[in-house]
Parts: sequence; structure tokens; C-alpha cells
Amino acid sequence: MKVGDRVSVTRSFDETMLRDFFGLARNAPASAYVPEPLLSGLISYLLGVELPGFGTNYLKQETKFLASARPGEAITATVEITRLRPDKHLCDLSTTCTGDGGRLLCTGRALVLVKDVATPIEA
Repeated sequence: MKVGDRVSVTRSFDETMLRDFFGLARNAPASAYVPEPLLSGLISYLLGVELPGFGTNYLKQETKFLASARPGEAITATVEITRLRPDKHLCDLSTTCTGDGGRLLCTGRALVLVKDVATPIEA
């Protein structure tokens, strides 16, 4: 891992997925927007599976939601390493989600504990 490493994932949530999501809470309003926890979930996926990956422990996440994502809209979540602290096994990352046309949906940062931040990630 090194400062500047980044990964992204793009997903969309259709009306059926949103209805199922709201149904989990037994609350199925009209799905005019993608709920914010689904955007945060994309970031969580990246941290736990892609970068830093398996063994990552969430310590803190700050997210500022700027706009609503629409059903069916392509949402791209990105995390980028901004600071490594090998002495404490910590990794700081910037986090963003963008929608169609690069429209900024949310921005923030995450702090994670990584087993060994000094070990390069295998390609």
C-alpha cells in the first residue's frame, strides 16, 4: 500500500432493489432516491474487499452527503489512501461517491486499522 493508491466500484440500485431494502425495515415508501446507507455500503465494500482489503477494521468514517442518488443511476464509489501510519497500523483514506455525469453525491474520509500497512498489496 502507498499514498495515492485508489480503487472504485460502480453499481446502480433499481426500484426492485430499493423496495427490498425498505422492506427489511417494514417501511416501503416510494423509492424516489437511493438511501444513504447504500452509498456508505459501497465504500465499506471497497475498504473490506479491495483496499486495504481482507482484515481491515473500521475505526471511523465521516461522510457528508451532498445530493441524492436516483434509482437506476450509476453510482461510483472511490477510496484513496491519503496517509499511512505504519507505527500504529493505521490507514487514512478519502471517500467519495459520484453519480451520473460525475455529480458529487458524498465525500468524506475513513480511518481503518490494517494488520500491516507497510506490506505492498499484490496486483
